[in-house]
Amino acid sequence: MRTEKQSGLEGVVAASTRLSRVDGEAGQLILAGYAVEEIAPRARFEEMVHLLWYGRLPDAGELKKLTADLSSRRGLPVPTLALLREAAQNSLPAMDALRMAVGTLRLGRPESPEEDARTLIASFPTIVGAFWRLRNSLEPLQPRRDLTHVEYCLYQIFGGEVGKQRARGLATYLNTVCDHGLNASTFAARVIVSTHSDLISAVTGAIGALKGPLHGGAPGPALDMVFEIGTPERAEEVILSKLARGERLMGFGHRIYRARDPRADVLAAEAERFYATAGDRDLYALARGVERVALRVLAERKPGRRLDTNVEFYTALLLHGLGIPKELFTSTFAIARVAGWTAHCLEQLRDGRLIRPESEYIGPVGLRFESSAAGPN
Repeated sequence: MRTEKQSGLEGVVAASTRLSRVDGEAGQLILAGYAVEEIAPRARFEEMVHLLWYGRLPDAGELKKLTADLSSRRGLPVPTLALLREAAQNSLPAMDALRMAVGTLRLGRPESPEEDARTLIASFPTIVGAFWRLRNSLEPLQPRRDLTHVEYCLYQIFGGEVGKQRARGLATYLNTVCDHGLNASTFAARVIVSTHSDLISAVTGAIGALKGPLHGGAPGPALDMVFEIGTPERAEEVILSKLARGERLMGFGHRIYRARDPRADVLAAEAERFYATAGDRDLYALARGVERVALRVLAERKPGRRLDTNVEFYTALLLHGLGIPKELFTSTFAIARVAGWTAHCLEQLRDGRLIRPESEYIGPVGLRFESSAAGPN
């Protein structure tokens, strides 16, 4: 039976999920029943993990138990640390280091899908922080059990105590981007685990998909454009010049959303709260000015197209304000999205079957083999 081909699988429903619904026309994102703007600014990240894994928010006892379990898994196998040291000495990108390190997490650990899921979420901040410190000629910090997941993320990168405002800012970001439908990396993870492979393998594949610049690599360039503009007076000149050269304005427009990306609204509100008392207020004012000019110019030059601000723009502004190095933007995204990846893997194992789409052959047929080798083989 022939089926209609859809380039890039656009519009093809490949799985049913209880985890998130992306409505691009209405500009809505539902995370396991909650609008992103309802839950992301309020929940702890551990609560989001429980919600995605079990379909409901935890009670106080369940939250305490999950928090303690995740915090007990933060240490890395000795070979994983050795690998990160080699990666840092060879100046590899952070996402390459994360991909390689994750593949070693099964060493010395129990083997089951849920065990893998818990180990993955607990280990990501340690991997990212240890690698970054090694890249900067510092020794990795010892894991701590007395910090929440978000506090631990910041501690691993910066050391010392973490302010509540900074922790809330990062929690809002992680909650906002923890899942987003059947995106490229999530689809990769579900395909892998649909073969009944393990979650470590599936998430390693997801990281490989996320590190591609068409998926997880755009927040940095969005911030670069703001720095390039430098002053509000130059915004229109630089933006018009980019459009004249056929360049895309990073941080504007989205393949799915035909209205404003709801995640951008959540992170815009969080950035406004954070920069009100911390961070570089001049940078915040510049970014908001650039956004206003970009939206006006895009509406004038590309009428009929909805090129609204997307999540990348305010991701860059918020993470920069929190002090996250630009080199770790995508890795920080992975710290969030591993919650969604693991939840999709567990869902696929419960409900799904082998994912095996068809392909359309467009090559030649009827060729006859003639060997150029002389004599018998």
